[in-house]
Amino acid sequence: MSRRLARVGAGGLALALWAAAGPAVAACTDPADPGVDWRRCYQDGRELSEVDLTGAELRDATFQRANLDGAILDGADAFRAKFFSASLVGTSFDGTRLYEADLTRADATGASFRGADLRQARLVGTILVGADLTGAELSGADLRNADVSGATWVDGERVCRENSISRCR
Repeated sequence: MSRRLARVGAGGLALALWAAAGPAVAACTDPADPGVDWRRCYQDGRELSEVDLTGAELRDATFQRANLDGAILDGADAFRAKFFSASLVGTSFDGTRLYEADLTRADATGASFRGADLRQARLVGTILVGADLTGAELSGADLRNADVSGATWVDGERVCRENSISRCR
């Protein structure tokens, strides 16, 4: 019996040491700050306007119907993050990884996506009026019914004409 307890005790100690050696993962209730780790967190419907999430870890996080107006998400990793119907007016996503992110029906009027990775992103019905897409990577992005009127296109020179829906005209 004592041998069995010794094995369990050693196994428990090994598990505790392994857990302590792994990367610390922040709680989804941590405050919105630069570098916060909100991987796989639900922030649906939250009021996050003008927060600074520079360099935040937002992989697989969801911000459905959240208000991120004027927020700064520069350099964040938002791989497969979900921003369905979110308010992103004037939000900065400069250099943000939004690969396979879903911004369906989001309002990103005047938002900045300078140098952002939007490959395979869903921008279906997204309002991108006056947005800055200079240097953004859009290959494979779904822009069906997206309004890009007045947006600065990826080349940084062309501004999309009024009523540019689904593509820059």
